[in-house]
Amino acid sequence: MSRIVYLNGAYLPEEQATISIFDRGFLFADGIYEVSAVINGMLVDVDAHMARLERSCAEIRLALPWSRAEIIGIHHELMKRNALTSGGIYLQVTRGAADRSFTFPGEAKPSLVMFTQARPMNREVARGYKLLSLPDLRWKRRDIKSVGLLAQVLAKQAAAEAGCDEALMIEDGVITEGGSSTAWIVKGKTLISRPLSNAVLAGITRKAMLTYLAESGFAFEERPFTLQEALEADEVIVTAATALIMPVTEIDGQAIGGGQPGPVARRLRDIYFDLAETGGALG
Repeated sequence: MSRIVYLNGAYLPEEQATISIFDRGFLFADGIYEVSAVINGMLVDVDAHMARLERSCAEIRLALPWSRAEIIGIHHELMKRNALTSGGIYLQVTRGAADRSFTFPGEAKPSLVMFTQARPMNREVARGYKLLSLPDLRWKRRDIKSVGLLAQVLAKQAAAEAGCDEALMIEDGVITEGGSSTAWIVKGKTLISRPLSNAVLAGITRKAMLTYLAESGFAFEERPFTLQEALEADEVIVTAATALIMPVTEIDGQAIGGGQPGPVARRLRDIYFDLAETGGALG
């Protein structure tokens, strides 16, 4: 049985859901997306994802005609219709369909697409991620979660062809973030991650982890760090809604922390799952 997806007010079998060839998301990547995790039947961090969606849309002057409550309701309805208990829900909103012109069309109505993706979201990880470092070729407003992801596609494809799980983006000698994740290094009991700015996306799993970091006995230092620092770190971690809190065991073929998932990453992942499975994450 095919998935049921949401498209502009209708719940449809996926093969019946179609978008105009004039949709500006297709023509210009003129749109925003979000991905929310579902763990043990619980929708995780959805309020934080909706807040970021609203901010990204405001930054590109795209007025959302749906309320936050309406969009969250669609999430829950899709979970129900697709019996989704583990995986994620993808959301994409574009400026809508209009004849091709670079300037904003006055007559276009925003388009909203949402669908589920079932996949295991397991507490235990059999192995950590392998990363491949690459130059960061993206535009200068990475804080906006734009659907313009060609640079990330190319980076993650290069990583996959090298037998790696994720790309590690580098600009001006320092790591910005992963291809679709936030990057961290661990020094003793301190986690280090780059400050938020236009150069990086404000990760929702990053935000969730910071809410319980101090009470878990870990300190946080917000600063840029280099590839060499990552290679010499006690542990390296990437966080994302799709990977959650994932230990890194290799960068560019060099083992990190002995080449095994480290205790800090394992502990933080356990705490995150404890919260997520009881609905206690960000909302």
